[in-house]
Amino acid sequence: MAIFILNLTYVTTDIAEVDALLADHLAWLEVGRGKGHFLAWGRKVPREGGAIIAKGESREAVEALAATDPFIAGGVAKVDVIEWVPTFLGEGLEALAQ
Repeated sequence: MAIFILNLTYVTTDIAEVDALLADHLAWLEVGRGKGHFLAWGRKVPREGGAIIAKGESREAVEALAATDPFIAGGVAKVDVIEWVPTFLGEGLEALAQ
């Protein structure tokens, strides 16, 4: 299992367009968490997107999963999928290496 950072960037300046999809996006995140795909997520500051720490079998699988995000499918954000190999994990982050 590989670790990925999903870097979401809004492609709209109308935050109301983002907020219109927020409930669906949060539900998608919870489903992904329940299936073991997502380990953490949150907003960027300033609010120009967000980031998700994900696990997956391959980049292709994670890219396909990211494409189903309502923010991506709805055209309000783009995503950069970054594969990440941790070389140091602080206490409490051991799950990222599993």
